[in-house]
Amino acid sequence: MKKVAVLGTGTMAVGIAAGFISSGHGVILLGRNIERTQAAVPEIMGLAKGLSSDSGTSDISNEQIQTGTIEDWSDWSDVALVIETVTENLALKQTIFASLDKRVPTHIPIGSNSSGFPISQISQSLKTAQRMFNMHYFMPAHIVPLVEVVLGKASDPSMAKKVCELFEETGKKPVLVNQDIPGFLANRIQHALMREALALVNDGIATPEDVDTAVRYSFGFRYAAVGPMTQKEISGWEGMAIAAKEIYPSLSNNTEISPCLNKILKEKKFGIKSKEGFRTWSDEEASEMKRKYEKRLKAAFDVLQIEPD
Repeated sequence: MKKVAVLGTGTMAVGIAAGFISSGHGVILLGRNIERTQAAVPEIMGLAKGLSSDSGTSDISNEQIQTGTIEDWSDWSDVALVIETVTENLALKQTIFASLDKRVPTHIPIGSNSSGFPISQISQSLKTAQRMFNMHYFMPAHIVPLVEVVLGKASDPSMAKKVCELFEETGKKPVLVNQDIPGFLANRIQHALMREALALVNDGIATPEDVDTAVRYSFGFRYAAVGPMTQKEISGWEGMAIAAKEIYPSLSNNTEISPCLNKILKEKKFGIKSKEGFRTWSDEEASEMKRKYEKRLKAAFDVLQIEPD
């Protein structure tokens, strides 16, 4: 059984570990506190069993998961991959990677799930930086298929391709990003959309609710079937180019956070977690939205599996 070492015990670590277990891999869950690490196991196994039942399999065993601490673990036999998911603190990540650089056999690739810090910065000056990559999942990690495998300045492209193959074995959809630019690939596209969406809300052109409806039931709806590049291959690039000449000059090119977002942030309105963002959330509404969100994601995943691209 191939094993994957997952460093961390938070939401992303739990989802990543569950995904590997449900696909038949072993997981070594390593945290900074053994009690907290062991406490995460029931949630991981619950998610893994849910994924397995969704796919029509049920061969999940508690023997697939081991626990330990990041500082003390030394058994790397049968480990195919190491993924770090600790809090977004550059100094902490650099300390962990410096330790892994010395302790983990050099044939094992090491990744960081960080979306904010490029692997070139995390692995700076390390001897084995060539086997280090960003391996960026999206929340909820056990459902969303995409994993971005991002090359740093010293990363080995051939090893990155093997990492992608491993993710494919687990049912994920990896993309290889050839340079660790800010935001990598998906978040750059996502933030371009969010910048325009917030500008439209800020200028009173549309409400947050209407922005959601416009995206979900137009191009967002189509993107469940094909991506934006293929969609334009279908509809025709000439039409897109004509529209672009009219639209591009009026698009937001803000380089700072939109005033409407700054306002709610100053008021500590962070969304569901604080029970208020652009709208208020009762406990019941928050719970129901999270349930719908996960149910819809699973339905979208099923659609994506109808036939290969």
